[in-house]
Amino acid sequence: METTRHFTATVYVVDDGATLLHEHERLGKWLPPGGHVDRDEVPHVSAKREVREETGLDVSLVADTDDVESASVTSLPRPQHFILADVNVHDGEVGHQHIDHVYYAEADSRDLSPAPGEAPADAWRWFTAAELAENDEGIEADVVDVGQRAIETVDSR
Repeated sequence: METTRHFTATVYVVDDGATLLHEHERLGKWLPPGGHVDRDEVPHVSAKREVREETGLDVSLVADTDDVESASVTSLPRPQHFILADVNVHDGEVGHQHIDHVYYAEADSRDLSPAPGEAPADAWRWFTAAELAENDEGIEADVVDVGQRAIETVDSR
């Protein structure tokens, strides 16, 4: 079976010691905002666009850039993580994978106003590091781990 791969961008948005997750309706998992990188986009632009569409928040990415610059080269903000995630499994074989650029970001508000067609504001919840550790919602271990790292990284700035 041939595997297809798509580039995606995910953002762990942090404000005041908590990160923002929603229970994805189709997947039934708690996830941060994110989605596919459009053909004409670079990953960090896609990351900010997805956050804005899904939550209404304009965020500042916490991302370093390399010092490589010239007339023909521009360094892009580096994701905190690159993750290869299996999305669809058919008969035990992977049919679809995401190459995910995972960013951390800082929000200056918790006022959510998702775009039409996105999960409603009341589907989103801010989780502190302690709430992630308690994991009363059955959040997958990787989301707990990265969420806690995002909170620590953003709060230590």
